[in-house]
Amino acid sequence: MSTLAEYAPCYTGPERGDGVKNRTLFFGDNLKILREKFPSDEGYFDLIYLDPPFNSKATYNVLFKEGVVDSPAQLSAFEDTWHWTPETQEQFTELATDPRYPTKLADAMQGMEKVLGHNDVLAYLTMMAVRLVELKRVLKESGSIYLHCDSTASHYLKVVMDAIFGPKSFRNEIIWKRRYGSSSAVHKSRKFGAVTDTILFYVASESAAFNVQYSFDDEKYQEYVKKTFRFVDEQGRRYRIADLANPAPRPNLMYEYKGYKPPANGWAISKEKMEQWDQEGRLHFPKSLNGRIQRRRFLDELKGKPVQSLWDDIDMIASQADERLHYQTQKPEALLERIIKASTNEGDWVLDPFGGCGTTAAAAEKLGRQWVIIDVTTLAINLVKRRIEKMYPDKQLDMTVDGYPADLAGAKELFARDPFEFEYWCCDLVNARPAGDKTKGKMKGADRGIDGVITFIDVQGTKQEYRKLLVQVKGGHLSAPHMRDFVGTIQREKAQGGVFISLEPPTKPMMKEAVEAGTFTYALTGQKYPVVQLLTVEELLAGERPAVPNLVGYAKAAPAKDSTEQNNLF
Repeated sequence: MSTLAEYAPCYTGPERGDGVKNRTLFFGDNLKILREKFPSDEGYFDLIYLDPPFNSKATYNVLFKEGVVDSPAQLSAFEDTWHWTPETQEQFTELATDPRYPTKLADAMQGMEKVLGHNDVLAYLTMMAVRLVELKRVLKESGSIYLHCDSTASHYLKVVMDAIFGPKSFRNEIIWKRRYGSSSAVHKSRKFGAVTDTILFYVASESAAFNVQYSFDDEKYQEYVKKTFRFVDEQGRRYRIADLANPAPRPNLMYEYKGYKPPANGWAISKEKMEQWDQEGRLHFPKSLNGRIQRRRFLDELKGKPVQSLWDDIDMIASQADERLHYQTQKPEALLERIIKASTNEGDWVLDPFGGCGTTAAAAEKLGRQWVIIDVTTLAINLVKRRIEKMYPDKQLDMTVDGYPADLAGAKELFARDPFEFEYWCCDLVNARPAGDKTKGKMKGADRGIDGVITFIDVQGTKQEYRKLLVQVKGGHLSAPHMRDFVGTIQREKAQGGVFISLEPPTKPMMKEAVEAGTFTYALTGQKYPVVQLLTVEELLAGERPAVPNLVGYAKAAPAKDSTEQNNLF
């Protein structure tokens, strides 16, 4: 397994029998990774959650503080998802004819072909079907799978899931109310506003784990709690009272207790139990002996309202929320925490094959589960890694990044396969925020010589300022004009300096141009830094890094909070 030492220093955590470590990030196509890294049919994961691309309008952007970054590799990887191509036809034919695939799936896909024809929706379903077959294979017999989708294809995906997992394995069609859709555009629409997503919940077998979930967030339930739990005991615990009378005649429970007469049918509990509850402060005594002893039910022992299949108590991430990363399809951690708590126990293994910005990893880490994330873009892999690191700034968490270059040959292979992913990978090595001017493998105008930005803090008089170093990555032929252009870009953008990363060793004329660019002074300390720093990929792989004053990371994530705290209702 290829890993970068920087990402997985002296790992000592749990490891599967197949060698896959806890906190593993796989970079690459999930179909290939599932088949190559998890070849056994015995099952690997206790829970699989996937939030795949929904429709042709999905763009998978990562919005950083200074702009939007589109991942060409990710967009390119899903390009065929939306269009019927010869490759899609070949994969569809394999689904329909190859005996490795379930017969019911072949029948379902051929039936939908007749209904839909060869269009974008069928192409999407074909892409999903082959992956869902592999996901069923890597799911334990006691495991569960949650497929997050929207109205574009949820009804078709349910047919596919039924064909693969079987109708008896279906548990719920969960409706998550996202609580937005009230913009003025809705009022001019010819349809009702779309404010919900669908989550299809299936299990591998009847032995699948399930832990009932409870919530205090329902408004009507909160009203019930406030109205009912009106009493406060000597310790300040809030409680409500409940009848202790037996519904049927019980002569053996007809006893007097502390001067209080029994109910007509007798008490609901024995005298021994009555004494025990009295000692524990669980009895409510009326002021008059003519009244009736009742039981105290304490609010702090209340589990909450059992969660049903309509989830309207988890909001979308607010614009100023601590966990917000400005990832277009980011889901709230509370949503994933509920799913993980419901279908796993501490120490279980969780897989997200469409990792995105890592909400599954964040929730699993917080709840003490082992996790594996797969994504097709280095942007997502880097974001997940940094998100977890920033959630736990005081812990040394060992994360394995599989699929990243481990040596110069691997770096050259990545550059040859996808120059843009190579740039993103290089930017991550120097903690640079990728530049936001690339989309679908094409430039929005000129490249402007900027592949990434490193931000640091400086002072101007008594005022704190954010300064930047520009990053340029070159994977091909190098010459002195490249360096002169880069120096000009630094000057034009009014940056303090720049880092030039090359796959090949820089030429002597380039090195001369870099030296002649001079130095800049870091005002906070008076230390001088070169305007241009030259680093090769080989040097970066060996552990060298640019000299940067007072570095500021580009991925924001709030420190982890305890998710078990009960809401304060009063």
